[in-house]
Amino acid sequence: MRRIPDLVDVWFDSGAMPWAQWHAPFENQDKFLANVPADFIAEGVDQTRGWFYTLHAIAALVDDRVAYKNVVVNGLVLDAEGQKMSKSVGNTVDPFATIEEHGADAVRWTMMSASPPWENLKYSDKAVLDTRRKLFGTLVNTYSFLATYAALDGYVYDADNAVPTEDRTELDRWILSRLQSTIAESTEALDAYHPTRAARAVEAFVDDLSNWYLRRSRRRFWEGLKGGKVEGLKGNENGLPDDGLSLCTLPPSNPSTSAFDTLHECLVAVATLMAPIAPFTAEWLFGMLTDGGESVHLELWPTVDAARLDADLEGRMALARAVVTATLALRNEASINVRQPLQSVTVVAGPGGVDESALRSVEAIILDEVNVKRLDVASGGVVSKTAKPNFKALGRRLGPQMKAATAAVRDLTPEQVEAFEAAGEITLDLDGSAVTLSAGDLDVVSEGVEGRPVRQETATLPDGTAQVVTVALDTNLDDALRAEGVAREFVSRVQALRKEAGFAVQDRIALTFEAPPAAAAALTAHAETIRAETLATTFEARLDADAEATAEADLGGGPVAVAVRRA
Repeated sequence: MRRIPDLVDVWFDSGAMPWAQWHAPFENQDKFLANVPADFIAEGVDQTRGWFYTLHAIAALVDDRVAYKNVVVNGLVLDAEGQKMSKSVGNTVDPFATIEEHGADAVRWTMMSASPPWENLKYSDKAVLDTRRKLFGTLVNTYSFLATYAALDGYVYDADNAVPTEDRTELDRWILSRLQSTIAESTEALDAYHPTRAARAVEAFVDDLSNWYLRRSRRRFWEGLKGGKVEGLKGNENGLPDDGLSLCTLPPSNPSTSAFDTLHECLVAVATLMAPIAPFTAEWLFGMLTDGGESVHLELWPTVDAARLDADLEGRMALARAVVTATLALRNEASINVRQPLQSVTVVAGPGGVDESALRSVEAIILDEVNVKRLDVASGGVVSKTAKPNFKALGRRLGPQMKAATAAVRDLTPEQVEAFEAAGEITLDLDGSAVTLSAGDLDVVSEGVEGRPVRQETATLPDGTAQVVTVALDTNLDDALRAEGVAREFVSRVQALRKEAGFAVQDRIALTFEAPPAAAAALTAHAETIRAETLATTFEARLDADAEATAEADLGGGPVAVAVRRA
């Protein structure tokens, strides 16, 4: 080796990279000029004085221009406690071992979604495991669900004959609108070099797709079964379903259904949206869903279909989900299982509450989701509202008037508090001077009356505004409700037993049971529903000696024995 005598600084060598990569100006000058300045560069914050500077310095000296338009600075990767990784401390993480254990996509997505790349990142295996479960596991399960029922139903996606958007159900149109919103948000974020916002937008959509759309649509896929049989999903070395159930190799389809078309279109779009950050998973998902698509990385970036964008529908569904969240929380507080039907739930509407017409438009979804018979709307009577000062917000502003303000707020009537919520402000007389308090100055507390527990939840609307939803739940049970609850719980136990016994989802069964008189009466009263839900051809109050699987459970009132066999 010998030293080059005219060396100025090693960083100036790296700063000449834009020319060097094309061997310009000695050749490829046209390619060089077509690619400068760069749209962006990305490196660690320690490159600021070195590469970031010398790229610009040489470009300015030689061509009187800048070298790049944007720089995405990478922060440091810290340990889970926020300490800088150091071999001497022993808190380093081997990136190759981590990728070997979790996969490159899960590691990369975790780092991109946790915080913007220019901020320091606390790395932990737990965060990667959460990403694998919540995002990648959810995606695999969602695809597996579609593939399983598509194979059973003989479905193959046909873009030319897909169900028109206007003919699809409201739930389908909602998730397709959410998809358009996600495409818009992801595109805007990536164009602005904010990969974290783009990643989080995709995460939120996948959660909506799985935990709301698919869960709410399961019966629609189930009811389309024709009684065929499909073998269980197999997995490849990466834990992903193999090509045995690829949708591009399924048998000729029946006419497309709204649910199948919608779920298929959403998953293809998700594969495209996540491709920049999770290229391997995106490639697998795209390949399993499409026939003829060479690679997801050769696809055009999706654009928003304005005809499928429906902000009003997204707002109403956000309202429904807020009511559901509040109601389920009230059930949990009262220790009432969601399989136990209840008589009514009341939502506050009108001034300070939700819009009743919007609420009624999603009434069926709410009632089905929370297992309640009736949705009531009230402007008052079930909720008593009081207010208390936000001392942090008001203390510095009001000073010596704070004591008088506290007394005045305490004396506000429920009607005055509701008027404050509706108007967003209220004027109080404090020692002879008028003081106007606005939203944020007062905290409103809702309490149930007539023995009904009350809870508030906030619905975030598509325009970013927040809608406070107040819900009161009737937790009283009569004999009819209890009997229906026993039947629903019985169905759940039978389904679990079917799964434990290895039955296929479409297998018909012979179902028998033994139960105390009260539970037996409840099951007999709901026999038709039980047969339909469990695919039972027979349902008898005796234990089958030839049963393939048996179990015992206490549904309330004593042990209930259940036995199943394939019919």
